[in-house]
Amino acid sequence: MGGTLAGLRVVELSGMGPAPHAAMMLADLGAEVVRVVGPAPPVGGYRVDTHLQRSRTTVRADLKNDGELASVRSLVAAADVLLEGYRPGTAERLGLGPAECLAANPRLVYARMTGWGQDGPLAQRAGHDINYIALTGALHAMGPADRPVPPLNLVGDFGGGSLFVVTGILAALWERERSGLGQVVDAAMVDGVSVLSQLILELRSVGLWNDTRGANLLDGAAPFYRTYECAGGGFVAVGAIEPQFYAALLEGLGLAGSGSAGSGSAGSGSGSAGLPDRDDPSQWPTLAAVLAAAFATRTRDAWAELFEATDACVTPVLTFAEAALHPHVAARGTLSGSGADIVAAPAPRFSRSAAPPPGTDVAAADIESILNAWRAP
Repeated sequence: MGGTLAGLRVVELSGMGPAPHAAMMLADLGAEVVRVVGPAPPVGGYRVDTHLQRSRTTVRADLKNDGELASVRSLVAAADVLLEGYRPGTAERLGLGPAECLAANPRLVYARMTGWGQDGPLAQRAGHDINYIALTGALHAMGPADRPVPPLNLVGDFGGGSLFVVTGILAALWERERSGLGQVVDAAMVDGVSVLSQLILELRSVGLWNDTRGANLLDGAAPFYRTYECAGGGFVAVGAIEPQFYAALLEGLGLAGSGSAGSGSAGSGSGSAGLPDRDDPSQWPTLAAVLAAAFATRTRDAWAELFEATDACVTPVLTFAEAALHPHVAARGTLSGSGADIVAAPAPRFSRSAAPPPGTDVAAADIESILNAWRAP
């Protein structure tokens, strides 16, 4: 296989949420990922029709069976990385905890993906993405003034979860080049989401953000950073923060002669004094109403065409099906497929060591054949 991680051997103990997503990313980059799943059902074989489990080899093992557990231990002893997403203590009870695995393979990077982390008062509590981001303050900041709205499970599971456990794995592998030793990576969503929130924490510390939801620059309150409904029911997204982008926005809307000069700070408007000062948050509702009325005069696609060649930072809000068909997304091959079957391409991209296109099926194998291949010179 090609890819930047070609030759890296990863054992994934099957689970849900960010751990399999992280394993997908490693496989996308060329790692050889072996997914260990529970005993097979009586019918169906090994095929799993899900792109989230793509480009992996699947083996089945009953970890409560001593012989099959020993086989999995042998696989871990020959691997570079073990990835698990169990509740703390579960892997230890199964006989695959860090102590046993690192004793057999001192170079192993043992990556643990949880919501709460391996320690702390809530470590043994159940939870989901929404609970983890709620505890960090991030959820409170999202949504309209009347209630917080969960941002799908992108922020906790995948932003604060899988991306951080992959980062931890790669960092530990780099450190292993110097020390020759593996170590345990404790990736917790509460930690990762908190790191993702650092810019907002910074803005808050200097008085440019407050804890009132729907009243800040990036939470939909600013009239130049929000969505607007168009004729026919579609929406556009507006991100005209900088003054030159805001000027292009007013130009496209036919409001260029009625903008406010503002305070002269970054993000100030342009033109005469006909519009409320965009630098004055107390004027934001009035200004937003003016922009909303303008956007309501044309359809989403008409506005998208008008603004496409400008730097007004106006884009259509697309469904997943529409996104796969957008010329820019299609040109880069970012999404493929159509309708209900849409697949995201691996990211990021590399100039020399691109991995092959991800496989759509999960190949089946037995542990002994994998071990023979891994032990071969």
